[in-house]
Amino acid sequence: MIGSHQLVSRIRAWARELGFSQIGIAGVDLSSAEPGLAQWLAQGFHGDMHYMSAHGMRRARPAELVPGTVSVITARMDYLPRGTPGDWQAVEFERLRRPGEAIVSLYARGRDYHKVLRSRLQKLADRIGEEAGSVGHRVFTDSAPVLEAELASRSGQGWRGKHTLVLDREAGSMFFLGEIYIDMALPVSEPASAHCGSCSACIDICPTRAIVAPYRLDARRCISYLTIEHAGGIPVELRPLIGNRIYGCDDCQLTCPWNKFAKKSALPDFDAREGLTGRALAELFAWDEDTFLRFTEGSPIRRIGHERWLRNIAVALGNALRAGEEGARAALAARRDHPSPLVREHVAWALAAP
Repeated sequence: MIGSHQLVSRIRAWARELGFSQIGIAGVDLSSAEPGLAQWLAQGFHGDMHYMSAHGMRRARPAELVPGTVSVITARMDYLPRGTPGDWQAVEFERLRRPGEAIVSLYARGRDYHKVLRSRLQKLADRIGEEAGSVGHRVFTDSAPVLEAELASRSGQGWRGKHTLVLDREAGSMFFLGEIYIDMALPVSEPASAHCGSCSACIDICPTRAIVAPYRLDARRCISYLTIEHAGGIPVELRPLIGNRIYGCDDCQLTCPWNKFAKKSALPDFDAREGLTGRALAELFAWDEDTFLRFTEGSPIRRIGHERWLRNIAVALGNALRAGEEGARAALAARRDHPSPLVREHVAWALAAP
């Protein structure tokens, strides 16, 4: 029978064939992470993400989530589009300075990563089963109570940066994570050492000061949370800080020195889609629901729905109006009587710009 070390070598080779950039192995004892998770939840930093608290400590107990699990295979997949220029960080900062342009987070400009990673992780799990015999397993991609960043850092994928994302010296942080919970004992990978040092670039640049301390994120202030996870009205005091970001925020990654080493994806799935990049806010705000659904088919953006899409763009148009983009006023006025109270309230705020 094949040895566990040899099997891990084969898993890494199969993973590369499937487009993954790195594979790691973690154990299932995450008890040392439980106090930090409990404190984060107790402080309410998870906001409206009630699923974070609903599962309690199961998030830190893989063998409770999937009985029989004894090892976790972690996988990393780079997501910068294949056509990304070498100075991509400077290019993205420049786009943020164009108030009339809609900014979608880099990871969401292509195909929904959940679908891409999940199918490829399942193929990897199938290969393992073919080689090692019947194995119990379950694959995850940001889709269940899993401490992804904790498992990734323990398995050598990188270290937790001060923005709480996983960082790698050779790939920055522009990658997705996925896991295979498996009932087979595999040799664990060596964890990576931390290399943030005294740098505080991500903390300093956060528009809403959501990184309240090194390694501590208050999701309730995070633009990614506000534009994606949060279903209600965006707090008025945070709206001017959102700028022209309509889905997610990359600022803490754009400024990170390690991301000069970020890798382009090997897959066409994450290439920027037509309609979601370099478009005017006013143009996207005019989309009816059918148009929204057509342009976001297979995209992670679709899950926020048309109403939140309009809410987000209304805020961005209000900020554009405050920046002197008078063309934003007509676009907003066209939605003044929208049937959704949520949209109307944000349009009214935007039109009240001095």
